[in-house]
Order: sequence, then C-alpha cells, then structure tokens
Amino acid sequence: MEKEQHYLIRSGWLRASILGANDGILSTASIIIGVAAASSTREPIVLAGVAGLVAGALSMAAGEYVSVSSQTDIETSDMEREKKELKETPEAELAELALIYEDRGLSPQLSQEVAKQLTAHDALGAHARDELGINSITRARPMQAALASGAAFIFGGILPVLAALFLPVEPMIYWQYGLATLFLVTLGAVAAKAGGSSIKKAVLRITFWGTIAMGVTAYIGHLFGISLG
Repeated sequence: MEKEQHYLIRSGWLRASILGANDGILSTASIIIGVAAASSTREPIVLAGVAGLVAGALSMAAGEYVSVSSQTDIETSDMEREKKELKETPEAELAELALIYEDRGLSPQLSQEVAKQLTAHDALGAHARDELGINSITRARPMQAALASGAAFIFGGILPVLAALFLPVEPMIYWQYGLATLFLVTLGAVAAKAGGSSIKKAVLRITFWGTIAMGVTAYIGHLFGISLG
C-alpha cells in the first residue's frame, strides 16, 4: 500500500520560501517605486533596487536562521528535560502519557496499554510526539529555512530589478506596480497549489497587502519630492 502524502511535510521549506519570495518582490519593487517617484534617471533606481535585493536577501536569511534556531533551542531544552524525567521518574512519565491518551478518547485500560507499548518501543519519541508536539515533520530546521528564505528572496527580488534595468524610466512606477502584482498573483497561486489551500484566497490576500505596501512607498517618494537624478 502506497504511503499517503500530506501537505504538512512541506510546511517548513514552503513557509520560508513563500515568505522570502513575497518579501523579495514587495521590498525590492517598493524600493524601486519609491526611488522612481523621486528620480528621472535609471542609475539611482537600479542601484537602489540592487542594494535592496542584496541587503534584503542577507537579512532575510539571517533573520530566519536566528528565529528558527531559537525554536530549535527550545525544542532541544524540552527534549533534554523530558529525557531526564524519563530516567528519574519513569512511572510518573508513564502515567502522564497514559493520561494524554485517555484525554484523547481511549479507555483507561487501553490508554495504559498503549502507553506501556510505546514507552517500551521509544519512550522519548512517544513523549516528544504526544506530550511536546515535536516530530520529524514539523521539527525546526534553521539552515534549511535560512537557505530557502534567502534564495527565495533573491528569486523574487531579481524580477523588479530586471524590470528596472530594461523598461522605460518615465513610467517605471506603473511598470513596477503592474509586474509586481502579476508576480504576487503567480506566487500566491503556486503557494496555494503546493500547500493544498484555496488559490483564490491566497491570491487575494497577497495582492491586497502588496498593493498597500507599494502604494504607501510611492506616496512617500512623491511626498518628499527629492530629485535624485
């Protein structure tokens, strides 16, 4: 019998990748739009876009690594404490595990039997999974999250930079807004498909907030009205 595949197994890298690509598109396009609103030449627009792309990718990767590492530290600490408790008070831990199964709907007798068998098979694994909620699918992986997030930011951010390099400068704000919206719609659809969720809901959500971010940035550029070229 073929093993059933679940979308949850993709949650770690998918979350980081979508977050990175979304931030790459929005951050870079917003920077370019803000500078384009105050500039009539291509050089400062492209320079701002490239600088934002590099800084954003490094910041995203570093931030994701630190954030997920903190989660890993908590998981490790809980696992060590659980290991110590299993060694010092095995009977209390067995009763605790049985109570968990009883709360989930098993009879007291069956709960006790299940707890005994799982403890004999892998006591720490049983407590990690059923008491702490830690398993191989959802466990934090800092390096995977950092690489996925940084690479995705570059992938998303390179698109607005390429547009700034090759498209006309005068209507750059409108080009960036239109293309960024198209990129965000595509990203939302791909993310929803990979995660098995509603494509329409994902597209509307990502487009709505993307529009607000780019609109605010363009307004700030016009508000200052500083000529950069």
